[in-house]
Amino acid sequence: MPDALLVLNAGSSSIKLALFESGGSGDPALPCKGMLDHHQHEPQMIVKDLKGNVLFERHAAAEADDEGFFADLLRWIDGFLAGGKLVAVGHRVVHGGLKFFEPVQVTPAILQALHELTPLAPLHQPVCLAPIEAMQRLRPDVPQIACFDTAFHHGLAPPMSRFALPRHFEQEGMRRYGFHGLSYEFIARHLRDIAPEIAAKRVVIAHLGSGASLCAMRDGRSIDTTMSFTTLDGLMMGTRCGAIDPGLPLYLQQQRGLSADEIEHVLYYESGLLGVSGISADVRVLENSDDPRAVEALELFAFRAGSAIAAMAHSLGGLDAIIFTAGIGENSPEVRRRICAGLGWLGVELDEQANSADELRIGARTARVATLVVPTDEEAAIAAHSQALITNR
Repeated sequence: MPDALLVLNAGSSSIKLALFESGGSGDPALPCKGMLDHHQHEPQMIVKDLKGNVLFERHAAAEADDEGFFADLLRWIDGFLAGGKLVAVGHRVVHGGLKFFEPVQVTPAILQALHELTPLAPLHQPVCLAPIEAMQRLRPDVPQIACFDTAFHHGLAPPMSRFALPRHFEQEGMRRYGFHGLSYEFIARHLRDIAPEIAAKRVVIAHLGSGASLCAMRDGRSIDTTMSFTTLDGLMMGTRCGAIDPGLPLYLQQQRGLSADEIEHVLYYESGLLGVSGISADVRVLENSDDPRAVEALELFAFRAGSAIAAMAHSLGGLDAIIFTAGIGENSPEVRRRICAGLGWLGVELDEQANSADELRIGARTARVATLVVPTDEEAAIAAHSQALITNR
């Protein structure tokens, strides 16, 4: 097999992984992918080929650390490549701050700078950096490439990039950064192939998963987005509150006596779908529940998303298409239906049969706004960036 790139996409409770062929022309080809899953009672790593055949599998005790999994994975990759070599490992890093807006090979100084951004993404940044550190210890000779979720939004300009705060705060880096950029970048590129008639138009992408945000795009570029300084802002999410009255945290601190750490925990881990329903952060669980609180949580999720889509249309000066993606956006016809039901005045109308069947085009043919479901692939975006970086260095 040719040389290969390994991609690690770390989330809060799992790490997606993918192995790509390296060195060919065009985008790297994908022979296999997998996951290190901590949802299970016993953590497990599994890798499958594109037909679903299991190529590598390992289970461990609950207290096992990820580095042991990675060591076994690397030994398996060495055998799988059969003479080829691992030329780089690409990683998703959530926050790049003001300085990092292009993929970089990680050095000790860069790693330290990325750790210093942790207060801006406390839920994600340490989780993203841990695999980089583990791989540096296991394979110090293999380049580690950091690709940033904030990079796609680097070109955000005033007024979209600003908060209504004293100007010196903005000069100190307190601005709207935006996230989910690797997902948005992949969709923007993919649209050129699957829907070229709308790729350059006014498009809102709804990345709806346990983390959720919107991106308003024109000509394939980010014009506005719902997440901002941190991953806490914008839409209601699985366990995160999204945009709230900024006076609420002050009230919780000053009148209820909660510490900053306690407030952070409430806003990041106890809110969103979980907080409103009191049942689960998982849309599948809520859709199958007859508890009225589950219905209320889904209604609020859809209402907040619909309101934000209208705001993105304002930023774009109109709306030509909505793209649903990520776990909820790709797999929940009911959530899509609830969101679109309130957007008829914008020209959005679903084809209910197509929506229920999870087809690519789920909008009615007569609708003014096209509505699509497009699976995202952050790992492919990371692989393309990593390939370009090691080729051009």
